[in-house]
Amino acid sequence: MPFRSPDTPGVWISMNQIGYAVQAKKIAVVVVPASHTMPDMQAYLVDEQRHDTLWQGVPPVYEEDGYTGNHCAILDFSTCHQEGRYRLCLSGNGCSAPFVIADDPYAALGEAVLKAYYFLRCSEPLLPAYAGKWARAAGHPDTVVYIHPSAASPWRPMGTHISAPGGWYDAGDYNKYIVNSGITMATLMDAYEDMPQYWDTLVTHIPESGNGIPDILNEIIWNLRWMLAMQDPYDGGVYHKLTSAAFDGFEMPSEDHSLRFVVQKSTAATLDFAGVMAQASRILRTYHQLLPGLSDSCLHAAEKAWQWALQHPHLVYDQQKMNQQFHPAITTGAYGDDDLQDEWCWAATELWLTTGDGRYLHHVEALASLPPTVPTWSDVRTLAYFSLFRLQRHHMALPEDFYRRLQKQFLQLADTLLHHPFAAFATVMGGRAHDFVWGSNAVAANQGMVLLYAWRLTHNPAYRQAAAGNLDYLLGRNATGYCFVTGFGTRSPMHPHHRPSIADDVPEPVPGLLVGGPNPGMQDHCEHYPTHAPDAAYVDESCAYACNEIAINWNAPLVYLVHALRASSW
Repeated sequence: MPFRSPDTPGVWISMNQIGYAVQAKKIAVVVVPASHTMPDMQAYLVDEQRHDTLWQGVPPVYEEDGYTGNHCAILDFSTCHQEGRYRLCLSGNGCSAPFVIADDPYAALGEAVLKAYYFLRCSEPLLPAYAGKWARAAGHPDTVVYIHPSAASPWRPMGTHISAPGGWYDAGDYNKYIVNSGITMATLMDAYEDMPQYWDTLVTHIPESGNGIPDILNEIIWNLRWMLAMQDPYDGGVYHKLTSAAFDGFEMPSEDHSLRFVVQKSTAATLDFAGVMAQASRILRTYHQLLPGLSDSCLHAAEKAWQWALQHPHLVYDQQKMNQQFHPAITTGAYGDDDLQDEWCWAATELWLTTGDGRYLHHVEALASLPPTVPTWSDVRTLAYFSLFRLQRHHMALPEDFYRRLQKQFLQLADTLLHHPFAAFATVMGGRAHDFVWGSNAVAANQGMVLLYAWRLTHNPAYRQAAAGNLDYLLGRNATGYCFVTGFGTRSPMHPHHRPSIADDVPEPVPGLLVGGPNPGMQDHCEHYPTHAPDAAYVDESCAYACNEIAINWNAPLVYLVHALRASSW
């Protein structure tokens, strides 16, 4: 639990509940409720048994949390560089739970946030040797998936079926969505491409471990093969999602026997697919002996998807409109998107970087008039920026001033984040009220990605420190007092909106999952939110899907953030 002072009830310390790298910035926050006067107190850093004091200080000037009205004071104990287990105490003998200062404090966290994808696998039993107490039977074989009327074609008429097993369950439900797989796969592949040697020794103890392929790619390939099955081989279009007609009950995967459908093809899904397949082809060339033909298959699929998109440049998935025309009605997640300029730019960029084919350059060059944003499933333009920055030296067909313009636009985004922080908690996250949306924790992690790319472009350590601050936010230095990753920290979610975690007989949820985070929208109408304050609108209840669900696209930038910080050390 976050520490609460016995001398001043309601006062507590908000901090990273796992720990800090030896050379890292080490910040905690004293939080005083708005109704209290600011107390006089001393802060102490002591060893776990409270025998030795390694640092002491007085909370400086209090900043108001403009969302909750609480008063916050920053404790900076960065001068402590000694490895060990510690507590942070306030005068009156109240102390935090133990945390570590270590060379590599995030090793277990890093493994868990990547292995979370293994726990989300569809169509495969999770065996005790790999899943431990979260072992379960296989669910949703997806070898008989019906062509929904919205997806019918002369060569695949309504009611016929295809096989599309594998992939990951998207979130708290049991469906699989191409659009959300798009940004998820790209983010994980970015992590691999940015630091390929790093992953050679990162083992997540999954069935494929030790097969000569890094485990991050083993996990990516599990979803990649499902995505390939979602392309219509006759025309190259890609079905928007594989889904049951309605959200299933809170039961284990093997207990759900609902009919499964592929629905209408969409331009967004097809372009996201093309981007993923082009990037995957580039990466998997290295493993052509272990994975014969897979790189070529991905590139062929990407190019065929691009051709379909050229013929259907704006076929939007509108679920409400679709349900007025076709039955059964589909009421699962829509992932609808009617602004496709970003998808065109990203898909073209990945295809050009992989093939060098000039026919894609027109859409790549359009990025110059499409300033970057913090990535989200519906806005993937910045994925193109990431890949261009990474591979610029290998692709000089574009003029230097194009890259300079992209870099200038990108650093403007990074500087906007860096120079408008949330002063109360000394984090980039929360500097803007609109940071707190559905999936706000993914906003924090994706901001961290943007900042790390800015650091690589400029070597300005302020960007890297700001990214690390957002990881601190996710691990507990926030207005809720929660570490938002299941299974980690002294106060983490126990009741995420995640069907297997609810339906199994294991008290603890599946570990390594990042929950959505504070969301004042409260679209779930769960009754137990403690406040409407944007940065504290969070409740650890399974009914609270607007703040406590999990999702593959939320874990992906956390994988990137944790491992990029580990790989670069201090």
